[in-house]
Parts: sequence; C-alpha cells; structure tokens
Amino acid sequence: MLEAMRDIDPAPQAARRRAVSIFAQADAAFLAAAWQRLGEGRTAVPLRGPDSGLVMVRGRTGGGGAPFNLGEASVTRATVRLDGGAVGHAMVLGRDEKRARHAAAFDALWQVEAMRDRVEREVVAVVEAALAEDDRKRRSETEATKVDFFTMMRGED
Repeated sequence: MLEAMRDIDPAPQAARRRAVSIFAQADAAFLAAAWQRLGEGRTAVPLRGPDSGLVMVRGRTGGGGAPFNLGEASVTRATVRLDGGAVGHAMVLGRDEKRARHAAAFDALWQVEAMRDRVEREVVAVVEAALAEDDRKRRSETEATKVDFFTMMRGED
C-alpha cells in the first residue's frame, strides 16, 4: 500500500489542493454566479452535508514553539457528486451552507479534465487575484501605521 502511495505524482495533488483552498476562500455570490456560467446545467447531488460544526484552531509561539489551543472556529463542510461521477469536497470558515456546496461543486468540476482549464482561468485565477489585492490593501494600510523608532528624534537636541 505504501509503495503505491509513493508512485502518485504530487503535482496534480498540489494543484488540486491550491484550487480547493481558493474555492474555500471565495465569496459566496461570486461562486454562485460562476456556477451559473460554468455549471452548464450540471447537477451537484449532495453526498454529505452541508454540515456546520466547530474546529479547534491551534497556534505555535513564534511559529515553532509548543502548540497551544487558540480557540474554536465555525466551519461548514460539504461533499457533492456531479452528473459525470466526479466527487468534490469543501470546508469553509463560517456557517454558509451555499458557499460550502458551491465550493464542493467547483472542486468536482475542477476534476473534470475538459473543464479544468476554464475553471482555473475563470474562477481560481480571478479569486486568487482578488485575494492578493485584498492582502496588498491590508498590508499598505498596516504599513501606514508603522512607527520606526530608530529614526525618531529625542527631545534633548
């Protein structure tokens, strides 16, 4: 069994992991609109959920110290199957069942070879760019409040 696991190419797994992460962070309205365009009449049959629950968020002091429990976060998970048999999974922060269902549907659609490039172009790339822009804005707003103590003058001069 372990021998078979070693023979699996990690590149497609990493690409899917990246796409699933993007779907989970996407805005619910964007996912719904994108599904109308890309779903092409496909039906996503629920296999599990959507179910809401809690997960424990853990942290590490300094990024490498002993782990500690930071608190709990609400999550919603869903599993769907498309008409062609592809199964998609999603877990999103919060209690938005529609967003979890759409994220799972896009995971399944991403697995359909004929649709993968289109999903990458029209969903993954768009959401990734929006997340990068949000991060850039947040960083610039934070940078504006930064105080450089080494360049401040002392009151003695």
